[in-house]
Amino acid sequence: MDQDLISRGRHFLIHVLPRAASELRRLKAAAARIDDAQLRAQALASIADKDFHVHGGCILATFLSKGEARRYVKLVAVFETAVDYLDNLCDRTGSFDESDFRALHESLIDAVTPGAPLRAYFRRRSGDDGGYLASLVTQSQTLFAALASFPAAAPYIADITRRYCELQALKHLEPVVREDRCREAFGDVDPGLEWWEGAAACGSTMPTFALAFAALQGCSAHEAELVHRAYFPYFSAFHILLDYFIDLAEDERHGELNFVDCYPQADHAPAGIARVGQTALHRLDALADADRHRFALRAMCAFYCTRHKIDEQSLDAQAREIAAAVGVDLRRTRWRSASRSLLMPLLELYSRTIGT
Repeated sequence: MDQDLISRGRHFLIHVLPRAASELRRLKAAAARIDDAQLRAQALASIADKDFHVHGGCILATFLSKGEARRYVKLVAVFETAVDYLDNLCDRTGSFDESDFRALHESLIDAVTPGAPLRAYFRRRSGDDGGYLASLVTQSQTLFAALASFPAAAPYIADITRRYCELQALKHLEPVVREDRCREAFGDVDPGLEWWEGAAACGSTMPTFALAFAALQGCSAHEAELVHRAYFPYFSAFHILLDYFIDLAEDERHGELNFVDCYPQADHAPAGIARVGQTALHRLDALADADRHRFALRAMCAFYCTRHKIDEQSLDAQAREIAAAVGVDLRRTRWRSASRSLLMPLLELYSRTIGT
């Protein structure tokens, strides 16, 4: 399995990632034209610092034809760039205005609703970005509308997006308030999840991209429902818990809410994340193309668990425990050699091309 993961990972890096880098350069050029200095800085930072979100979102393009992959990567890049830009606008401007967060995130609801009229997303702020966010919305609308079976997937994409927007409106509130509101809002996402795991489940765009992957190739409403069930809430929770796992030290420094830090004891977190990951892996069995989605989950896990932040925070043993739960053995020299000598350097190379 490890050799298969590495082989497909090479294909992704060589054939898919260059397309993502090209799309991000195009979006960066648009962001650089924003007149407002603060908004321009946040737009550019969201691309430079979070480009790996786009990379990860494109993972299923590994299994698409050249033409399909081009369309899929563009959709992922545009929509995820909007998501990351909004996260920066809510996270890095010193605001705790829930109504502002909700107004901004109306753009994502509109982005997955082809034909929806644009709204005044910056109405709670003194200025705007001159149409940059609106352009991401209209581009997303066009790309979603072009999916062969978008009507079948649309209700599920809308559900995931509404949940995401609700999380963003609450998680950026002031400390204590944000925990209480998230506990109330996400405590019943799934009987098998704690409130912070349920909240994490609502923070991932991977279900949206899995549904887009299915709709691009043609799927029935029943098949779209199966994808939704397979990805939400466990795959999505696993994704975000991994993201928070590697950001523990950084979030503590900045006083940001970290859902992994919500486990009652720090040593409970790896087992909790592993449990979520195992359930996510089992739920993928319901899909006809389960092998592709298992690859996406394992590649995602391997990526996070070999990031430099793992070594910096001395989390190597915990990362091995989490990875082993989904069938990735990080102890094998072959995998660690490949990830450090080929996969990670190539990923970092393409990341640097965004800055050129």
